[in-house]
Amino acid sequence: MSAYKGDSLHDWKKQWEANTTLVLEGWEKWIEEDLKEDADDLVIQNRLRDTVHKLKEEEEKRNETIVLIMMEIGRGIVPLEQPERRLRDLAGWLLQDATQASDDVQYVWHGLSRKIK
Repeated sequence: MSAYKGDSLHDWKKQWEANTTLVLEGWEKWIEEDLKEDADDLVIQNRLRDTVHKLKEEEEKRNETIVLIMMEIGRGIVPLEQPERRLRDLAGWLLQDATQASDDVQYVWHGLSRKIK
């Protein structure tokens, strides 16, 4: 599933076909959608954390694999605009929650992969 193709994060369970690997990409786009709908970062953070835990539970239940592709947007200069800072913070918290829930974490930069966990 891809936010870049217009897929909704809420449809992940319906779109996950049996005996396949579920790949989810475009998390920053899904966060941007949440930012438009909700003014409370804590509510968004908890909803994303719950989604990560539901993904993990379903992965274990099905004994299949889920791959989360997440961009690191927290490096460099901190944005001046509040919406951009909120996106950066929420994406960072999501990365931390996903890393904690994951069995395997790979950091990929310019095509080079390094195992983190």
